[in-house]
Amino acid sequence: MGFSWSEIERSLWGRAAIWLAFVAALGVAPLLFRGGLAMTILSQAGYVIIICLSYNILFGQGGMLSFGHAVYTGFGALIAMHAMRMAGTADGWSVPLPLIPLAGGLAGGFMAVLFGYVTTKKSGITFAMITLGLGELVAAMSLMFPGFFGGEAGVKADRVYGTPLFGVDFGPQIQVYYLIAVYCVICTALMYAFTCTPLGRLLNATRDNPERVEFIGYSTQCVRYLAFIISGFFAGIGGGLAAINFEIINAGDSLSIAQSGSFLLFTFLGGASFFVGPILGGIMLVLASVLLSDLTSAWLLYIGLFFVLMVMYVPGGVASLIATNVAIVRSGRASRLTVPYVGLMVASIATMFGFSLLIEMIYHTQFDAAKGPVMRFLGAAVDTHQPAVWIGAALYTGAFGALFLLACRQFAAGWEKIQEEMDAAQLAEVRS
Repeated sequence: MGFSWSEIERSLWGRAAIWLAFVAALGVAPLLFRGGLAMTILSQAGYVIIICLSYNILFGQGGMLSFGHAVYTGFGALIAMHAMRMAGTADGWSVPLPLIPLAGGLAGGFMAVLFGYVTTKKSGITFAMITLGLGELVAAMSLMFPGFFGGEAGVKADRVYGTPLFGVDFGPQIQVYYLIAVYCVICTALMYAFTCTPLGRLLNATRDNPERVEFIGYSTQCVRYLAFIISGFFAGIGGGLAAINFEIINAGDSLSIAQSGSFLLFTFLGGASFFVGPILGGIMLVLASVLLSDLTSAWLLYIGLFFVLMVMYVPGGVASLIATNVAIVRSGRASRLTVPYVGLMVASIATMFGFSLLIEMIYHTQFDAAKGPVMRFLGAAVDTHQPAVWIGAALYTGAFGALFLLACRQFAAGWEKIQEEMDAAQLAEVRS
């Protein structure tokens, strides 16, 4: 059975509509969400999407678990920062600011050429350990060469220099956002195009069956190496955009293992098996680091728990969950999950409320005891010195936790039944 021309046209029009919606969302977002905080989130989301997509070239498409991706984003940011400083001097290079991220991309690609030649000789857990060691090595070097890395003070530069380009001097944050948005669209399109190239397909084959790739005459090390360089280039562009956005880069933070871990964590949470997954992961990373960190001191605990739950129950990430639900809607069986979904959502929100109350009370007594026994939780005053508050919160959480487990079982039963029916229908369609 083959596709008809009309089906192919619908597929092409569908992809075009998705890309147009992506571009439109980036263009309209600052008009809908105004204010300093909104611009901060939107600007950071733009280049974090590029970085997560570049990491997914290694992790999702190539099966290479890297713990040192911050090396390429960090070096890209540092070189971009030094390039801005040189361009801003009277006798410096006459390089317009929109080209500065390309300098970061070349820096990231150069580091990938150096380190990738060593790391891609191995695969699996050995590859991961080598990237971890190189990442820690570079992070340690940043303290040894403060002239280049900036030391604890970091490297600073002014993005407003030279003659304005068509009246745009990139002083206002809105102008910086649209520069990031343009790079986000271009880099996303290029990385998507890479997945459709023979090299991109070979990278997938190397991930799935390296022995067969070697058997048909291709070097798996060469395939991984080329993909590593491409990933480093786009990671450097993301780092260069970060340098423009903040106008300061601290090498200790930019090159740390924690930074690399965040790219891995949220790329996985978004869904490494889907191209859109790292985009969702990048957005979640910015929301967690900007919004959630302002709301609570225990934000890393919540992220860790969310990660554990996703690994246990949704290993494909948020993108896989969305894709599966879309398939269920198309099959006409979504109505059977309406009641289980509502029950699961109500029970989960109620359980999360009680669990969060307990966590915030513990954090308050451990770290904010000097502020007094009363803390604010969702606008309400809670006295942490009252035993009745602790007992009530524990009983509430336990009761709704039990209801949550019951709702999970009912939902899982309905979900598995629908999946079995869909698999049987697909098998019957193939046989026919």
